[in-house]
Amino acid sequence: MLIVVSPAKSLDYESPLPTKKYSEPRMLEHSRELVTAMAKKTPRDISKMMRVSAALGELNHERFQDWETPFTTANARPALLAFTGDVYIGMDPSGTFDERDYTQAQKTLRILSGLYGVLRPLDLMQPYRLEMSSSLDTSRAHDLYRFWGSHITDTLNSDLATSPGSRALINLASNDYFGSVDTSCIDGRVVSPVFLDSKDGGDYKIVSFFAKRARGAMTGWIIRERIKSVADLKCFVGMGYRYDRQRSAADQPVFIREDGGMT
Repeated sequence: MLIVVSPAKSLDYESPLPTKKYSEPRMLEHSRELVTAMAKKTPRDISKMMRVSAALGELNHERFQDWETPFTTANARPALLAFTGDVYIGMDPSGTFDERDYTQAQKTLRILSGLYGVLRPLDLMQPYRLEMSSSLDTSRAHDLYRFWGSHITDTLNSDLATSPGSRALINLASNDYFGSVDTSCIDGRVVSPVFLDSKDGGDYKIVSFFAKRARGAMTGWIIRERIKSVADLKCFVGMGYRYDRQRSAADQPVFIREDGGMT
């Protein structure tokens, strides 16, 4: 079983690392081509492209100017411990993973990335911001979906072949990022859990903030508990969610939570 999640915009390159384990990214030749294209842009170009403030445009301009190989522990950080958005808060690897959990995560978790394609949790990563949905002219494409083409899907299939447990891809990524995967070519089941919240006794619906944290919480649970079967996903009860059989489909298990569970 292999899990895929999205990256995060917020990053941490300062806190102490809870593990000394790391690995090298596998798609840096593609990343280098993207960095070359981004390094030609001015801070104003980047602000406009990313729809961010002038300060963030300047910061990301500097990041692309400073990007260099080889990656080392002095200039890069394991991806799982660099991202700090809601998914990673829900997962909480620094607070809940031991050394064996990091090893398990390396086998079962992949992070989809606009710049790095597919990252394993311990792959070293230099700081960046580049959304998968970005339009970017390169020698081979005008946007990142076409730039990556089949490379992401091929890599996931290769990793699925050696992942422990059932041959299934557990999609806990956002739609923008999972759009880089050609699901028709995935060599296994594609299972996409859904998290719904009810407020004040109203209808159940996806609340983005809570859903992101729930996807992270499920990811951490799968890793720590060594979950290997799609059928066992229904046992997830993190953050007050519970499996709802009536709303679920075979490849879309639904988890619901009442308003009392919202924190």
